[in-house]
Amino acid sequence: MLTTKKEVIVIERGEFKGKPVLILKRSEEDRYPFSFGLTKARLIVENFEEIKKFVEENSQAEAQEG
Repeated sequence: MLTTKKEVIVIERGEFKGKPVLILKRSEEDRYPFSFGLTKARLIVENFEEIKKFVEENSQAEAQEG
């Protein structure tokens, strides 16, 4: 489990059609977890800085709206 400022993130490893997957949940009771396999994990790692930039830019926009 990983603790962030707002909540506890549950990280599990699983399998889908014989392939490894990583499953991210906002809590143990999360009904709609985020899961991805090795191909998407590599894509995320390769583009992490752009994803981070996207989150920062859009978080600022959300803060200005609210």
